[in-house]
Amino acid sequence: MLVHPQFDPIAFSLGPVSVRWYGLMYLTGFILFLWLGRIRAQRFPLRGFTAASLDDLLFYGVLGVILGGRLGQVLFYEPGYYLAHPLEILAVWKGGMSFHGGFLGVLTAMALYGRKTGKSFFEVTDFIAPLVPLGLAAGRIGNFINGELWGRVADPALPWAMVFPQVDSQPRHPSQLYQFGAEGLLLFLILWWYSSRPRPRGAISGVFLIGYGILRFLAEYFREPDAGIFGLSYTVSMGQWLSLPMVLVGLLLLFRSKGPST
Repeated sequence: MLVHPQFDPIAFSLGPVSVRWYGLMYLTGFILFLWLGRIRAQRFPLRGFTAASLDDLLFYGVLGVILGGRLGQVLFYEPGYYLAHPLEILAVWKGGMSFHGGFLGVLTAMALYGRKTGKSFFEVTDFIAPLVPLGLAAGRIGNFINGELWGRVADPALPWAMVFPQVDSQPRHPSQLYQFGAEGLLLFLILWWYSSRPRPRGAISGVFLIGYGILRFLAEYFREPDAGIFGLSYTVSMGQWLSLPMVLVGLLLLFRSKGPST
């Protein structure tokens, strides 16, 4: 049976400053965003995105991810803890970021970016959707290194069942790695292929919502569920409740997408 390696969350130190793996994974995601964005901008020059606009997009996106992700974690998953420890809300370097909160934060940031640049909301979201999954994959590696968001108890006969000593001695699903493969790599391949030719406005955003929502819903069956703000049951987790609207909105976007191709 495998045992979680219990990585040191600090990658290296520069004098009094400690650099954590979790932060490096976020940095990796941002670098991948810029790299993939430049490829898409060169491939589809008529969409009007340049290297300079990618820098602006990243700036808006980083604010949305950090502020929305942290507030989502506080409000959706651990309101009791953060109410008792309010200063911990600022300690983002320790981990604890909600994808759904970060997603809402990014949507708000992209709406502001579109308003500033004169682009429609879906022009922006259709462009960035294929750039996001590899950043999600990097974030899940950060979760695995931190030994957080572990999986549910697994059959001991499962070859890759893993013990997380910080939790207990039971074999569990390494759900962080499942999500790395599904919401990260698989979703990236789907979106990169789908967006490789012009699509009706809103369609790429719709496929992202459908793909992430379904894959996250399925992954939650292998992940130890968070109690959430409403103390939801083991059967239906907070992550699943938050993913359902994504699928429904994505289906609506996909079937109603029209207008200029993006």
